[in-house]
Amino acid sequence: MATFFPVGGVLVIAALLLPVSVVLGGFPAMMTLERAFPIDNRVHELSQLRARDRIRHGRMLQSSNGGGVIDFPIGGTFNPFLVGLYYTTVKLGSPPREFYVQIDTGSDVLWVGCNSCKGCPQSSGLKIQLNSFDPGSSSTASVISCSDKRCNAGSESSDSSCSPQNNQCIYTFNYGDGSGSSGYYVSDLFYLDTADGDSVTSNSSASIVFGCSTSLTGELMKPDRAVDGIFGFGQQEMSVISQLSSQGIAPKVFSHCLKGDDAGGGILVLGEIVDPNIVYTPLVPSQPHYNLNLESITVSGQKLPIDPSVFATSGSQGTIVDSGTTLAYLAEGAYNSLMDAISNAVSQYANPVVSHGIQCYSVSSSTNIFPQVSLNFAGGASMVLGPESYLIEQDSDAASTTWCIGFQKSDTHDLTILGDLVLVDKIVVYDLAGQRIGWADYDCSMSVNVSTTGTKSVNTDPRKVDSSLQNEALKLTPITIISFLMLISMLNSFW
Repeated sequence: MATFFPVGGVLVIAALLLPVSVVLGGFPAMMTLERAFPIDNRVHELSQLRARDRIRHGRMLQSSNGGGVIDFPIGGTFNPFLVGLYYTTVKLGSPPREFYVQIDTGSDVLWVGCNSCKGCPQSSGLKIQLNSFDPGSSSTASVISCSDKRCNAGSESSDSSCSPQNNQCIYTFNYGDGSGSSGYYVSDLFYLDTADGDSVTSNSSASIVFGCSTSLTGELMKPDRAVDGIFGFGQQEMSVISQLSSQGIAPKVFSHCLKGDDAGGGILVLGEIVDPNIVYTPLVPSQPHYNLNLESITVSGQKLPIDPSVFATSGSQGTIVDSGTTLAYLAEGAYNSLMDAISNAVSQYANPVVSHGIQCYSVSSSTNIFPQVSLNFAGGASMVLGPESYLIEQDSDAASTTWCIGFQKSDTHDLTILGDLVLVDKIVVYDLAGQRIGWADYDCSMSVNVSTTGTKSVNTDPRKVDSSLQNEALKLTPITIISFLMLISMLNSFW
């Protein structure tokens, strides 16, 4: 289960992510992972991964003012041929009832299926027991009325309106792929385990507003990867992070560290992971998702000739951090320059191969011939990527190995999406209070230090971490936080 630690006004969720295969039979904590595609057609697999990401990017939540929130669930193991779904359990209501919910960094609302839900799956290919929420069976549940100010807060995250027949605040999420969820908002207890220092005390709770879905459509109806609902990690007022922060229970910050090996896993913390090597860049203000100001790209220290307007945030244009996208996608103007620079750097040592639109190279030596790529952001923060961070092995024989470039051209031409390709093996901190995102290279199988003070001010120097944050830190290791278990299911199908 997910365990929460409010320490000095700070709430931390820490999770050990274990790989689980979707197979018939029991549901053990760890099993051998299954591949999504046959091993003898790897370039074709990569093109299918790109198609999978395209579907995911098309799932745009339409807000009432015509703007959009892109639905980006957190991905699983980085191995692009093993597609994962991260989910955890939450307890709601009185008496408490447990629900499996998918982690989603792109939406804001926590919602679970209602007992009256039409289209909600009755079974799951993840081999988990699905539950539904019944407000009438919870002694602490109350339906949010149309006049409740929290109903207005819900309009930031969805199409929110009033049901005059029963005075319910109702919502609708419509996705670009034809799927959707609709229902009404309720208030009830959300159960947490609290900690003071290293001691743990359970049976704590907080009252939050969440969605009770009465109807699902499209992909959400399919049982193969069904869970009870979605746990939104967005920035708006209705997100659980924002609600707990407003009650003084949690900081408005969360962090993750996803392992880049085939086994996947990592740590997710509702709190701030601190490390002296973390660099920060500001979030673009007034955006519904996690937009950053990407200013330039350098290859082997040389700045690429990219018009800065390519990275400007406006409408559907900009740079988004998305741990739910498998690869990474560059706006057309940036992609072409990067591919040219990499090609020029390896032209004497590698034979170019293009298949299914994927740029690959056949190499008889090591990957050291490929250049270092640096993504440079506002505030002086850079994400430095060695060849191992953007190359994907396709084929190998005694004479050579074929490596493909994980960067892809964005289908929207002007949108850059930084997915798992560049986010794995890094601490990534989403500091919503300070309106910044930070990262540092890290071995995600190692322990992490979590601040118990929260962010008190924005650090203007992105190359440093406020030393005061390290005065009170909770050290978490994947070995000792078994009670913070979060399951990861490795799916045999794509989104």
